[in-house]
Amino acid sequence: MESPQPQSPPEARLHFLDYWRIIRIRKAIIITVFLITAIIATAVTFILPVSYAGTAQINIEPDTASDVSLMTGMNGGTPAYDAYFLQTQLEILKGPVVLGKVIEALNLNDVWGRKYGVGTFKTSETMVFLKNQLNLAPVRNTTLVDITIYSGDKNEAAALANALAKAYKEYRLDRHTQRTMGGIKVLEEQFQGETEKIQAIRTKVDDLRKELAITDTDPQSVVPSPTLSQEQLRTYNDTMMKGEADYNKFKEQYAQLKALPPEKLRDVLPSMTPDAVLSGLLDKYHEAQQAFVTKTNDVTLLHPDVIRIKALVDEVNQQIDDRVNGIMISMENNLNTEKVTLETLRKQVDGAIQKDREEAVRGQPYWREKRNLANLEDYHRVLAAKIESDKIDLAIPKTTVVEITTIAEPGKDPVRPNKPLNITLGLVFGLIIGVGLAFFIEYLDTSVKTIDDVERAFQAPVLGVIPQNVGILIDEGPESRYAEAYRVLRTNILFARKDEQLTAIVVVSAGAGEGKSTTTLNLATVFAQAGMRVLIVDSDLRRPTLHKLFHVTNDVGLTNYLLKQNTLEEVIQTTAVPMLNFMASGKLPSSSMSILNSMQMKQMIAGLKERYEFVFFDSPPILGVSDASVLASEVDIVVQVIQYRRYPQPMNLRAKQVIEKVGGTFLGIVLNNINMSQDESYYYYSGYYHDYYNSPDPNEQEAAAPKNPDDTDDNVGIKQKY
Repeated sequence: MESPQPQSPPEARLHFLDYWRIIRIRKAIIITVFLITAIIATAVTFILPVSYAGTAQINIEPDTASDVSLMTGMNGGTPAYDAYFLQTQLEILKGPVVLGKVIEALNLNDVWGRKYGVGTFKTSETMVFLKNQLNLAPVRNTTLVDITIYSGDKNEAAALANALAKAYKEYRLDRHTQRTMGGIKVLEEQFQGETEKIQAIRTKVDDLRKELAITDTDPQSVVPSPTLSQEQLRTYNDTMMKGEADYNKFKEQYAQLKALPPEKLRDVLPSMTPDAVLSGLLDKYHEAQQAFVTKTNDVTLLHPDVIRIKALVDEVNQQIDDRVNGIMISMENNLNTEKVTLETLRKQVDGAIQKDREEAVRGQPYWREKRNLANLEDYHRVLAAKIESDKIDLAIPKTTVVEITTIAEPGKDPVRPNKPLNITLGLVFGLIIGVGLAFFIEYLDTSVKTIDDVERAFQAPVLGVIPQNVGILIDEGPESRYAEAYRVLRTNILFARKDEQLTAIVVVSAGAGEGKSTTTLNLATVFAQAGMRVLIVDSDLRRPTLHKLFHVTNDVGLTNYLLKQNTLEEVIQTTAVPMLNFMASGKLPSSSMSILNSMQMKQMIAGLKERYEFVFFDSPPILGVSDASVLASEVDIVVQVIQYRRYPQPMNLRAKQVIEKVGGTFLGIVLNNINMSQDESYYYYSGYYHDYYNSPDPNEQEAAAPKNPDDTDDNVGIKQKY
């Protein structure tokens, strides 16, 4: 018979109730750890010596320039923001320099040495002791720092806090003074060095001026003086530009006049170049011509007046030509003169510029050294001013960068130990440790805990849940408070069978002590109480126990029948429960393996199934010996009992795999020994039915009772099968 392929188990997800279940189950551990921790915390709190606190508050600011330096602008004003400044100062506050000042000021080596009876402390020992009593707390978003000292003497605590604040203030002042004096010394040394360097460069500048024959009339100048000043050069340039514009315009005008014919030139020239003589000649010429025309109208050309006027016209015309030629010659001369003047001026400017360039190149070493000298002299003056400023800053009173804002006062009440807080933390810590330990133990516990564990890990149904501390139903009777759990198990077995002919049932377990014998007996009892013919066979040949529960002898039983020493009638015994018979194991032979695996055993099982409606076999642990595996392969149905929180899941899973491997028909699992009081999730499997059916309220029983007395849950299942 091939076993079905196992399916992958579904993912386990813990619900809130699962956590609550773990807490309920492990409450003993939680309460124990909680109480132990609370007791220890309370005891330690009351044992610890009391301490008083002295708190002084100081305002710590970065070093800033003095008022004089700020006015002269020498120290650069307020320094840039430093994100690590306050943390650095806190480390200095609890450092050896500041603490050493406190120890020295209060003579703590001797005071504490006598106080603790050890003579005199070493400074290093006192410093460690003082540091352990010190607490520094910056006030958020401020430059304030609370200095708190704890001591058994309230006056000592206040004195130490004030002394530490004062020591730190003195440290900052001393540090500022030392740094300023050191800076002045460095500046003075640098000033002396710069003085010597300036003297050497001055000598070199004088030598270069003589060597290069430099004319330097301005001691403050670091560049050569130009031949033409900027203003002169600008004037010359403006003059040349204006002269060139006038020259070009005059040249163009002359060219236009030169191109005109003589008769046209004499008419145009007066308008372009006004000339009184030419204008007068032109007027005289026009008058003579008019007189000539007028006279020729009256007389002939040979008339003396006409001849005279004609001569006058010719004379004036000649004078006009001479005047025009003279004006044109004068214009040409003026044009040439203007050209010469412009060229002369340009040469003068270009010469001056070229001369300045040559002088600059020739005197470059001199002017370079003179500029270097000027820079050194400027730096020298800055150094002198800086030295003087720092000396004044050192001499005048300074605004301290550390201000003691609060002076420590002796405390009225001790602050350590904080009894309510310590006890509360002890309780909380104990609860956390207890719960954590409970969950850790639960994590290490791999045994079966819930039905979900079974269904997820074993991929098998849970047929029944049996409560803790159940008794024997034969002794307790059918009205036992736990009988209903077995009746539910009986019903589930009846419905879980695939064939009504499967009536031979063996109850197995992975290990010893899981309750399989009790389960077999009580299950067979409820079957018999339902009116079925039932036989119990104690097949645990190595450690038989059922005969003790039935209070009968074990002298004759299964082994006697299999060895053919007795018949079935001789080995089967009746019990106090009607319809329930019992077959003891008998005496253990030398080899039980061969007996259980014999043909006689198989024939006996077949014969018993014909005589009884159900045959139950009790077996040894399936992982302990091979007997249970043999029985699982020979009977019809195998039911596995797993005790709640006893064996690891892999062990129980291995038992199920052994059953399937030998060909047994695995029907399901019975969870045994469930603590209903701790795990209320199982209450409805047993306790609910007992409370429900045994309620003292007649009205409740009447309302819950079925109309047909025969139609109970048990009888319904039985009637459907038979």
